[in-house]
Amino acid sequence: MVATPEPQARVDAVVERVRQVYGKWRRNTSAEQMRADWDELFWNDSQPCDFEDTELGSVPVRVIAAPGVNTQRACLYFHGGGYKMGSVVSHHDLMVRISAAADCQVVGVNYRLNPEHRFPAPLEDGMAVYRALLAAGHAGQNLALAGDSAGGGIAASLLLSIRDQTLPQPCGAVLLSAWLDMSLSGDSYASCAKSDPIHQKFMLQAIAGQYLGEGVDPAQPGVSPLFGDLQNLPPVLLQVAEGEVGRDDSVAFAEKLQASGGQAELSVWSDMIHVFQQFADDLPEARQAIAQIGEFLQAQWGPGAAQ
Repeated sequence: MVATPEPQARVDAVVERVRQVYGKWRRNTSAEQMRADWDELFWNDSQPCDFEDTELGSVPVRVIAAPGVNTQRACLYFHGGGYKMGSVVSHHDLMVRISAAADCQVVGVNYRLNPEHRFPAPLEDGMAVYRALLAAGHAGQNLALAGDSAGGGIAASLLLSIRDQTLPQPCGAVLLSAWLDMSLSGDSYASCAKSDPIHQKFMLQAIAGQYLGEGVDPAQPGVSPLFGDLQNLPPVLLQVAEGEVGRDDSVAFAEKLQASGGQAELSVWSDMIHVFQQFADDLPEARQAIAQIGEFLQAQWGPGAAQ
């Protein structure tokens, strides 16, 4: 019988796989090549599902349904990748697992990417998909938002926009290692520099500059929802690794949402890495986190969503 690797060894093996991909990239590596490498790194189709690549609101999406789920419920998912990489391919496995755990279909949004498209293109795409779902008859109480890293920032910003435009609000949101402060003001950007094996502040500053371009304040709520008005928002679950540089984005957002009268559930995972949920085949903690996502969303779904 083969012994199960110790937790740190499992995490180290995952980190090494990521570093091997990052290590191949040079200054002249094209965005297309980086995106292909990223999709290959994370692609996994081990979980059963039905899926369709289509469009909603003229935005490409992948609609995923694990076996037997309630397809009257839909969770919009915004992938991470620094606004430059990531897709419904790289995040296919995570979306399937969320679909199964939360008893809903997941709509993965292939929003426009940098450098071809800068801010606010991803937010416009997210709003177009949300409006299309409402127009198709989905009730807000049976819609949810979710995203990781940069995609978590999109999901959080979209929460604010939906409220400000007085649209039917989703029943809740799930933010995984979400990038909620593009000004990088949190203490963890310095204090966790040695414990984060993947990201560093200078890297994120470069990514933010490329995405925002000149003249866009990185602290404005449209790109840093942490600094927005968080009143009258639906419940939010935030999951983050204790040692990642962006940890304080999630901590501060949860505290501010609670102070604004909202419901925020903050789950901080020790010994994990940025968006560890993408490695569910390797990390039992990732599977536990996805189960928590499922429990949270199933507690939020509204009535009247019979299959």
